[in-house]
Amino acid sequence: MFDNLSDKLERSFKLLKGQGKITEINVAETLKEVRKALLDADVNFKIAKQFTENVKQKALGGDVLTAVKPGEMMVKIVHDELTMLMGEEHKEINLKNTPTIILIAGLQGSGKTTFSGKLANLIKNKKGRQPMLVAGDVYRPAAIDQLKVLGEQIGVPVYTEEGNKNPVEIAKNGIAEAKRTGRDVIIIDTAGRLAIDEQMMNEIEAVKKAVNPNEILFVVDSMTGQDAVNTAKEFNDRLDFDGVVLTKLDGDTRGGAALSIRSVVNKPIKFVGTGEKMEALDVFYPKRMADRILGMGDIVSLVERAQEQFDVEEAQKLQKKIAKDQFNFNDFISQIQQIKKMGNLKDLASMIPGVGKALKDIDIDDDAFKSIEAIIQSMTPNERERPEVLDGSRRKRIAKGSGTDIQEVNRLIKQFDETRKMMKLLQGGPKNMRKLMGNMPKAR
Repeated sequence: MFDNLSDKLERSFKLLKGQGKITEINVAETLKEVRKALLDADVNFKIAKQFTENVKQKALGGDVLTAVKPGEMMVKIVHDELTMLMGEEHKEINLKNTPTIILIAGLQGSGKTTFSGKLANLIKNKKGRQPMLVAGDVYRPAAIDQLKVLGEQIGVPVYTEEGNKNPVEIAKNGIAEAKRTGRDVIIIDTAGRLAIDEQMMNEIEAVKKAVNPNEILFVVDSMTGQDAVNTAKEFNDRLDFDGVVLTKLDGDTRGGAALSIRSVVNKPIKFVGTGEKMEALDVFYPKRMADRILGMGDIVSLVERAQEQFDVEEAQKLQKKIAKDQFNFNDFISQIQQIKKMGNLKDLASMIPGVGKALKDIDIDDDAFKSIEAIIQSMTPNERERPEVLDGSRRKRIAKGSGTDIQEVNRLIKQFDETRKMMKLLQGGPKNMRKLMGNMPKAR
């Protein structure tokens, strides 16, 4: 996400490296490269032009700090402008009403149905509400089946009327069913088309008029760049939606939609989808996104994701086991599963300052833990509980059962032993920390 833009912006800032002060000439050279970087990222031309004008005014204005290096000052100004361009402040989804009715709109293939499931999952687990999904896509039978599968996966009921081709009736009946069964958030998935057409617009306007939603979210595929922005404008003219959802931001996207859409429709981006998993939905924070674009990482979001998977009671149990040197392969695989729940591994790495850039050309497979899990799952319950019993013959059997080789099994067991020793030492406070530092190889 945004790798290309990040690289080009970084190169543009290097033009100011070694310069004693900001001048009209070096600012012009830098901003020429900044504008090219934005246009290459498929940002709207007028927006890119206005953006660089704003940066120029601030860079040459009286607020520039003389104690700060020109390159650093330019990064700060560009960061602030990016934040303002994407909306400045984070905007919450409106869940004040009981029941709350949310209408999901967008083109076919934009990821509406998947997003509907993700949103229901987020509202259920993070907001403590009781959502219901309504299958209002009457033209794509697979959409109804898909919504049913997602609903079952996240434990949320799905209202369907297979055979009924009237989306207004389905939406109204779905709301009545939600009220009858005590569901307090109703998410209506509507039909998309391959392109905007009058019938589609009339239909979704009729649904809006019939159900009077508290929130209308427009879902857009960020891979489509400026097309996404143009589509958003046409939808907004007819629906006056409340917020935008950008899907597929984990793909090979140039990021133009994320940077342009807020200015064109004057509506906030509320969510971004970053993967296929039901947990792969992030609330959109303009400042955090600006941090990531400029290679500063996003530690706050990383910590928040970790906290979502953090179980205080389990952590305390684990701490006691580590203190008693009882950490085993069951605990090890449990930690791996928690990391996997946090989302796409490359996306997680990009949140750590400097790491995303270092790994940009390295393909991190989401199945990176697959062989480790296969090896551990090929162990008997006793072997997982008592790793010390893993002798040569047991290791050969595990390698055969996991489809790996003996070297991989040996390597994992060695890594596990080192991890266990490290955890044990870290538990012991300053005394053991000094011991750990003392055992480290000395620099020559």
